[in-house]
Amino acid sequence: MKSIDKWLEEYGESHQNPTNKTIHWICVPLIFFSILGLLYTIKISYFNIGQIQGNVALVILTFTLIFYFTLSKSLSFGMFLFSSFCIFLCYLIEDLNFVPLWQVCVTIFVLAWIGQFWGHKVEGKKPSFFKDLLFLMIGPAWLMSFIYQRLGIHY
Repeated sequence: MKSIDKWLEEYGESHQNPTNKTIHWICVPLIFFSILGLLYTIKISYFNIGQIQGNVALVILTFTLIFYFTLSKSLSFGMFLFSSFCIFLCYLIEDLNFVPLWQVCVTIFVLAWIGQFWGHKVEGKKPSFFKDLLFLMIGPAWLMSFIYQRLGIHY
């Protein structure tokens, strides 16, 4: 398996344009949240975690965090914190019961992907996931790596 540095370097090759980078700072977290939110709506009746009913998002997230952990223990902690925040938002949106969570997530998902493809049009390069689908998981880690660098944390 590639090292985290290799993954981030390859991902960064198609993310050089400042406009595209800015779009990614907005859209990648929104896509991550929207996917978790859609998975969150698929309930698993036989387990609960505190106030949160068991759901597919928690199961998938476990494997996702294991993947991040194999790449970088430090970075996986940041992804755990961000993922926990996303799960909390899902809980709040569902608890408010104003708009169904799945509708919020589908809307965010579609709009964020429109933004992503527009950013890559500006960049003039195809999205990395056309090369390898695992880059869909590297995008959030790529952004987290910048936060770590800013905070002086080694990943």
